[in-house]
Amino acid sequence: MRQIDIDTWPRREHFNLYNSFEFPHFTLCANVDLTNLLSFVREKRVSLNVAIIYLVTRAANQIPEFRYRIRSGSVIEHEVVHPSTTILGKDDVFSFCTLNYTTDFSQFLSRALEKIACVQKRPRLLEEDQQRDDLLFMTAIPWVSFTSIMHPMRLLPEDSVPRFAWGKYFEEGSKIKMPLSVQGHHALMDGLHAGRFYEEVQQTFHDPKTVITGV
Repeated sequence: MRQIDIDTWPRREHFNLYNSFEFPHFTLCANVDLTNLLSFVREKRVSLNVAIIYLVTRAANQIPEFRYRIRSGSVIEHEVVHPSTTILGKDDVFSFCTLNYTTDFSQFLSRALEKIACVQKRPRLLEEDQQRDDLLFMTAIPWVSFTSIMHPMRLLPEDSVPRFAWGKYFEEGSKIKMPLSVQGHHALMDGLHAGRFYEEVQQTFHDPKTVITGV
């Protein structure tokens, strides 16, 4: 983790402006091409949801702005950020589940499946450490091919954790597509950085075998 020198930071003015807003967050939602990834996970018998969690987390870690966080008016950059996702349990009630990200997909998969199974047996909303900000909040909504979404969040203290959601996939011509949304703090990132995230995600969705290995 390192602290950003705001005085010499190129986006100093943007940070000061948007950090003064009552609600400084922006959201984008776009359809991504799921065709090759869906075929790949079916062939490998891998959980589609875990694969998406991994690839979304991988893409976010590739872009520094998704690892920036605001702490008491300062900005820090994490070396690595980890996914914290929702898991549906019994009685149609979801739980939070924080996973440890590693670039080794086979290792990430085995640990994720173990943690998810544990959370499903013992549902909970409170994680072990509520003070962590080295996270990426994400959720799957496989019942709706949504075109927009808004995530609930606290405004104080400042919450600068990015949020992601993906919905029900659908056919469009010969392709299978899926809505994917990104929510970020505008003091830390812009549409440019969200665009880079989508490019990174789509590249791995097109050719998943280059990063999903060991399965």
